[in-house]
Amino acid sequence: MTKENIKTEQPQLSRGLKSRHVQLIAIGGTIGTGLFLGAGQSIHLAGPSIILAYLLTGLVCFLLMRALGELLLSDLNTHSYIDFIKKYLGDRTGFVAGWTYWVCWITIAMAEITAAGEYMQFWWPKLPQWLPGLVILILLLALNSINVSAFGETEFWFAIIKIAAIIALIAVGIGMVLFSVKTPVGHAGVHNLVNYGGFMPHGLKGLILSFQMVLFSFIGIEMVGMTASETANPKTVIPKAINDIPVRIILFYVGSLFFLMCMYPWRYFSAAHSPFVQVFTNLGIRSAAAIINFVVLTAAASSCNSALFSTGRMLFSLTYGGKGRFAQKMGHLSSRQVPRNALWFSTLVIGLAVILNLLMPGKVFSLIASVSTTCFIFIWGAIVLAHMKYRKQVGARPNVKFKLPLYPFSDYLILAFLAFVAVVLCLKMETLVALIASVIWVAVMYGIKVARDRIKTLEEVDENN
Repeated sequence: MTKENIKTEQPQLSRGLKSRHVQLIAIGGTIGTGLFLGAGQSIHLAGPSIILAYLLTGLVCFLLMRALGELLLSDLNTHSYIDFIKKYLGDRTGFVAGWTYWVCWITIAMAEITAAGEYMQFWWPKLPQWLPGLVILILLLALNSINVSAFGETEFWFAIIKIAAIIALIAVGIGMVLFSVKTPVGHAGVHNLVNYGGFMPHGLKGLILSFQMVLFSFIGIEMVGMTASETANPKTVIPKAINDIPVRIILFYVGSLFFLMCMYPWRYFSAAHSPFVQVFTNLGIRSAAAIINFVVLTAAASSCNSALFSTGRMLFSLTYGGKGRFAQKMGHLSSRQVPRNALWFSTLVIGLAVILNLLMPGKVFSLIASVSTTCFIFIWGAIVLAHMKYRKQVGARPNVKFKLPLYPFSDYLILAFLAFVAVVLCLKMETLVALIASVIWVAVMYGIKVARDRIKTLEEVDENN
């Protein structure tokens, strides 16, 4: 690493993530509980047309990542992309975006440990839902507290398991379709996509309503933006990770759901359970269902692992250099260059999901998924606006090779899509409540920042007098 890439006045996170780590983290960020569990709700709403929703959302997310990649490579000294939001949209927006992103990943981790409890009940139906999530949370905290390489290695193997499972499922699906294998409700084949109410059985409304959970499925795709400061050779690794996104979307999302609904009619999937587990259970292949259930449990652990990584780094970045005992504790790195205190605090907050699952059994996942989606609309929108401001400042020819295609039309397309999803959230009471809560959160955070700035100004005036 060259001297100009080091900010000597700041403590440096270790660049311990290798190329294979970042590549698999990028893949793992696009294969999580939103797909394995949330796809049940999406299929229930849109039927086979859910494939169109994933294709459109995937395209928008790819463009978003290209915009983010251009920002990241324009300045490798940044701790995270929140620094770019602060730089181009102002300190107040950066403050709100940083804390919102922290809350986003806190809620995601809550959703994941909730889902983990549901998956474990596949084997032990009487097991308390909160217990498996708590055990997983403690184990992942221990791993993340060691060093960033431990996180990277854990996420690497989690991603390998998920990828292998999806490829195996697609292979089984191809075989069943080619040989028209008989199932309890007919035969496997492409005809299952249109024989049960048509390709769009609930009309355009069902397709539109599915976008909330579909967008939730892609949450985590921006994880590459959190690994930039801890990646060796980011100029090569980050573009490759981002450019591979379209292939991953077509293979993992569209491919798996296409063959899933060809293997077994969509109408027989429950919205409350993982369709990946249901299809093999309904086919009577109990051992395969158990294997897939282990995979989706791995996906939940993987997302929770990413959440701990993100919340720890973000809390460190938000509190570094701040006054007060809390800020000094959270903005401190361990001897292994890990924000250990920030990790521990974030884990304690995530642990509140255990209490929620005791008070609201069976309702936590859907509620938290809605909150996460609404918060990420703000975060992703801020990334796009920061990119637009960056381009205006540097002109038509930025000093990076990795540029967003079709600028500025791509930025406008992303913002229009996010606005569309925000409107969709208003169509259901559950998601509307989450949207309103998110708006209130953003307003309160802006108010807190304005008040803090005002107090700081008054203190400086007093000191000068």
